[in-house]
Amino acid sequence: MLDLTGKNAFVTGIANNRSIAWGIAQQLHKAGANIGVNYLPDEKGRFKKKVTELVEPLNPSIIVPCDVQDDELLDSMFATIEEKWGKIDILVHCLAFADREDLTGDFSATSRAGFAKALDISSYSLNCLAVRAKPLMKEGGSIVTLSYLGGVKVIPNYNVMGVAKSALEMSVRYLAAELGQDNIRVNAISAGPIRTLASSAVGGILDMIRHVEETAPLRRTVTQTEVGNTAAFLCSDLASGITGQVIYVDSGYEIMGM
Repeated sequence: MLDLTGKNAFVTGIANNRSIAWGIAQQLHKAGANIGVNYLPDEKGRFKKKVTELVEPLNPSIIVPCDVQDDELLDSMFATIEEKWGKIDILVHCLAFADREDLTGDFSATSRAGFAKALDISSYSLNCLAVRAKPLMKEGGSIVTLSYLGGVKVIPNYNVMGVAKSALEMSVRYLAAELGQDNIRVNAISAGPIRTLASSAVGGILDMIRHVEETAPLRRTVTQTEVGNTAAFLCSDLASGITGQVIYVDSGYEIMGM
């Protein structure tokens, strides 16, 4: 029943084969979607090579550079999407960053620059993508982003990223309210801890994973595929009545008090 054939799906934030974005892109492709991706530009072209080789089995029709802190690159990326696709049906936002030194120790020690950078890349970037995607979602569409429990509860060492995820989740609600009249749905997936390049920067990430495995009702954490399946569902007509929501995919950990 889950069929995305004929849908154009653009997935941001694939860094390597451990990325949750990679798991989502695979499941969207499996459901029949036409895939486009971005990579972070760098002088030596390392990210372009790595991402291009990784996504080759998905036969992506668009691979473009983009740094969400650069408005010119954002405009160029969506100009390419419009030129090649004409429209976009699905947009997946898997972008988050904070300086490593702001992900350990005291939250009060967060630098002004580090706070601004984390909020800009991890939260404001959703607005940057949504405002450019809106005119290309001519037949409606689905926008999905990634959050984490640290946006609503205190997680050791998550610090400024928790504030960024809180802002991201509220952005989901405001965007859902604004874009609903255009039949554009906006939702977030709050995934359990998974070992990724991004999560490795959080101090004590392995302890967090072990704690979830011991405490969550399913006695395990989740996989990229499970998050990808939920994203595919949210991007499909099966979820046509769901918007402005944060869906927990965390083996039930969020419900536990102790």
